[in-house]
This record gives sequence, C-alpha cells and structure tokens, in this order.
Amino acid sequence: MRGLMQDWPLLIPSLIEHAARYHGDEEIVSRSVEGPIHRCTYRDVSLRAKRLANALQGLGARPGDRIATLAWNGYRHLELYFAVPGIGAVCHTVNPRLFDEQIVFIINHAGDRYLFLDLSFVPLVERIAPKLASVEGYVIMTDRDHMPESALANLLCYEELIGGHNADHEWPKLDERDAAGLCYTSGTTGDPKGALYSHRAILLHTFFQCSTYGLGISNRDTAMPVVPMFHANSWGIPHVATMCGARQIYPGPKVDGASLYELIEAERVTFAAGVPTVWLGLLEFLKQSGNRFTTLERALIGGSATPRSMIETLEAGYGVEVTHAWGMTEMTPVGTTGILKKKHLGLPDEARRDKKLHQGRAVYGVELKIVDEEGNELARDGKAAGRLLVRGPWIVSAYYNSDENERFSRDGWFDTGDVATLDEDGYMTITDRSKDVIKSGGEWISSIFLENTAMGHPGVAEAGAIAVPHPKWGERPLLVVVRAKGSKVGAQEILDYMRDKVAKWQLPDEVVFVDEIPHTATGKISKKTLRERFAEGGRACARGRT
Repeated sequence: MRGLMQDWPLLIPSLIEHAARYHGDEEIVSRSVEGPIHRCTYRDVSLRAKRLANALQGLGARPGDRIATLAWNGYRHLELYFAVPGIGAVCHTVNPRLFDEQIVFIINHAGDRYLFLDLSFVPLVERIAPKLASVEGYVIMTDRDHMPESALANLLCYEELIGGHNADHEWPKLDERDAAGLCYTSGTTGDPKGALYSHRAILLHTFFQCSTYGLGISNRDTAMPVVPMFHANSWGIPHVATMCGARQIYPGPKVDGASLYELIEAERVTFAAGVPTVWLGLLEFLKQSGNRFTTLERALIGGSATPRSMIETLEAGYGVEVTHAWGMTEMTPVGTTGILKKKHLGLPDEARRDKKLHQGRAVYGVELKIVDEEGNELARDGKAAGRLLVRGPWIVSAYYNSDENERFSRDGWFDTGDVATLDEDGYMTITDRSKDVIKSGGEWISSIFLENTAMGHPGVAEAGAIAVPHPKWGERPLLVVVRAKGSKVGAQEILDYMRDKVAKWQLPDEVVFVDEIPHTATGKISKKTLRERFAEGGRACARGRT
C-alpha cells in the first residue's frame, strides 16, 4: 500500500522561490569584482534568476546542457546556481585555481556549451579559449560600463543578456533525479574527475545541513561562506542559507585577512566558513592589528585538519565557537560535523577541544565504516585505523563520463582514499590520506598529527609533514615549516616541543624551513609538491636550512 501524499519533486528552484516568498527582504551582500559593495534581496535574486533562465533558453540552452562558471562568490554566481538547473541544464562550477591544462581538460570533458566568467578571469579564458572545443559563447559577469576589450568570440555582457528578458518564467517540473550540478575533483592524482549531482541529492543534503547537527544556520544568522562557490558548491552553504532565509555575505575576490575582517565587522557576520589557510590569514591580521570580532559567533572549518592551536585561539582568544567538518566533492560535499553531544558539553575546555579535533560525527544520510586492506570492517574503538568508506543518498555512485570507477564497490560503498578511526560515539578522525601516510618500519605515522602538533608551537605558522626514503626504515618523516612572522624558532626547539606529545619513533628526523608551503587549488597542503621538492630528504634539497 502506498501513502496518500502529494508527489512533488525536490528541485533547486524551489529554494529561491521559498526564500523570495517568506524571506524576500533579507539581503544578499557581495563585494563585487568591480569594487563596490552590492546589495540585493532574495526577491531580487528570484526575479533575476528567472530573467537569466529566459536568457539561457534564448541562447538555445536545453535540458542536460552543461553551463560553466569561472566566478567568485557573489550575487550573479548565486543567480546561476538557481537559473541553470532550473531549466534542466547542469551548472558546472570550474575552479580557476587549477592549472590551465586542467581547466581545459575539465571544460572539454564536461562538454560545456557556454562559459560565464567574472572580469578577473578574462585573461585566463583568453589564453585557453582556442583549446575549448565545445564552448559556443562567453558571458562576462558585469555591466556594459565595465566590459573589457576582448577578442573572445561570441562575447556577451551579463547585465545586457538578462536585461533583454522579463521575469515571466515558470520553472518546469523536472525529474528530481535529473542532473543539476557538476564539480570536478582537483586532480591531485590523475586527471580531474566529475561528480554529477542531482536535484534530489542537493536538496536532501540541504535539508540535513539546515539541522542543528548540520551547519545550524537559521534566519537569525548572517552567513559568510569564504569557501569558494567553485569548490564543491561552497560546501552547500548558498543552498542552506537560502532554504532558511539567512542573510548572506559574499567576499568576492578579496579573501585576505584584512578584507575579510572588514566585511565581517561591517556586515555583522555571525557565521563564517573557510579552510584553515583562510582562518590563518584572519588570525594573523587580528594578531598584528589588535582587533577583535564583535559579532562573529561560529566558525566552520574544513578542507583539511584544523590544528588545536587554531581552535584554542578562536574559542579562548576571540569567543568564536569552532565546528570541525569533513566531506568530499563526491559527497555534495559534507559528510560529518563536529557538533558536540550533550554529554560532552560539561567537559573541561581541554577535553571538549579533544573532541573538536575529530572531523565529527556522520550526519543523518551518511554511513561510514573503516576496513582493512582485505575489506574487513574494523572496530569502532577510536584506535583501529583503516580505509574510510562512505555511502548515502547524496554520495556519487560513479564519476561522470569515466571508466575510472574502481573506488565504487558493488554494494554501494565509496572508498574516500582517507585513513581514519571511528570511536564508540561515532566520532571520525582522519589520520591521513592513504597516499600521504608515512610508513616507517612497518608502522604508520600520521602526517596530519605531526603537522597539528608542530603548529601548536607559537613560532610555527604552518607545517607540512611528508615521507622521505630511508635505507633502514623504508620511510621517515620530514617536517617542513613556515615560521610565524618575527619568529626565529629553530629545528631543535620545534623537536623539543613535540617530544612529549609524539612517540619517540614518530618524531621527524629533520625539520626544514621554507618561506611558503605550496597548496592545492582547494587550499590543502600540496604533499605531492613537497615530496617532489624534498625527494632526496630535507638537507639535500633545502641546503641545510634547519
């Protein structure tokens, strides 16, 4: 017997229509690429998204077509988030921080018909346009007064494009399982791979992230996603904030510490989200300027492991509650959040922060398990470490247009490539990426643990740990350090600091200092680059800079 419920599909345009109807006067504030702060409302975004939908159909866009974006976080990008999937097309957000060759591969692999780009990326697109086989036209996301001189073929101005159409548009009733969004992995191993999201997956992800055990955003919040809209849908925050009618603040291209602080204070931001490198920049600005947050209440940190020192500084030093989260492009993307359980709230500060160092507990809709090399499930005791597998309704079942699907099992599990532990309360801790774990004398050493321990020293701004060859032990850890501004800390001082926090056999054999640690296009430490640079060990490659 079937239930007697109305059968309405879960579709992305329903988010902006709900927000326009019930939160229509809430602001969307953007630092524009042109410079000024732009203000509009959910009601404005809804009307402009409908104009854009009509414009796309006028260009001949059809259901299933891929429409690409190369854009910062801003109101025009948000309009594309709703208009493109709203007509049945696929919104393909391209990461401009990738290498030119990777961007060309991604756009050609996706078969994008049109490319929408911010002014910042005109030179980039001009370089690669001759290699883009499927792109029929380019739309620069600005007005006529700011349109640049460009030799790009079939070039259109965004404001003129939507200005030529009215807002009389009725969103079609699509199948909720139709494709709606496309994001590619960063391609740190092999070619980038596409995660093709459905309306249903994005809406389910949004529902659960609106909960207290998700992102916990409500209409009472002013939310600022610093994580880019071209990176895994900005962790779903634009959809989540729209569903609950939160005021949204978009930083555009200026994500340095001073610019972010200025926007947080001017717009009275209560919730902000970004990778650790973003928060490092903010904290460095606060330290140098002596400023403090006056409205910021909560910080969501993900993308890579959050050091204890960062959690302590934000919470004890600035009164900002930190939530650690984890996910992947393949997971739409959030899988776990570090919201504490009731029984942990009364713990002493140190014990509570021990819990916050975990990547968190699975939200409803995500299942986790850890397995050994033979695929046997391991104990959830917080000690056994194994390959982390996930499954759920917003986790991809295969890569888009790819034969490289060996990470997907027949019974529906996806191998994340992470090595993790799970404890009896369900808290998951990433101990390493499987390709980054240091295998020394038959034992595993977590590079993440070494990095976070080193960053507890006040003289260390950032640290990266990698494996280097060793004739006896196979591999040994090398620690690469960026000193904090004004610090003269030496290698021995760092090792002495780590000595009572790390098992003796896990201590790095060497510490080398660099001016800057390389990062991937998604803000994570590029271990691959470090391994290439220090392939022969620290002293050989750093010329003894310890």
